[in-house]
Amino acid sequence: MATNSSGTTIEIAQWLRELGLEQYTDAFHENAIDAKILPTLTADDLRDIGVTLIGHRRRLLNAMCHKFSPESAR
Repeated sequence: MATNSSGTTIEIAQWLRELGLEQYTDAFHENAIDAKILPTLTADDLRDIGVTLIGHRRRLLNAMCHKFSPESAR
């Protein structure tokens, strides 16, 4: 498990399952993506690790924005 900037514990595999995108768990693990790296990922990064569908990339990027926004730290 990892911790985001607000101190919240994030388990990447669980988070992906909650989004219905668990098929990318291995790709995130193989590319050493943890909670510290997660908020810095771009659409190109996601494409590079194998997230080829634009809908999946948008879902991940939107979820990252929500999870790491200042409002979510409240």
